[in-house]
Amino acid sequence: MKVRRSPRSLKSQPGSQVVRRRGRVYVINKKNPRFKARQG
Repeated sequence: MKVRRSPRSLKSQPGSQVVRRRGRVYVINKKNPRFKARQG
């Protein structure tokens, strides 16, 4: 999982979802799990 300041570029990937958990913003992607990220 990458920690990024702005996960906006990962949001545009096909199949990705932006999820808020415990006050943090996560990007999860079922199609391509390489694009998992957390906003730091």
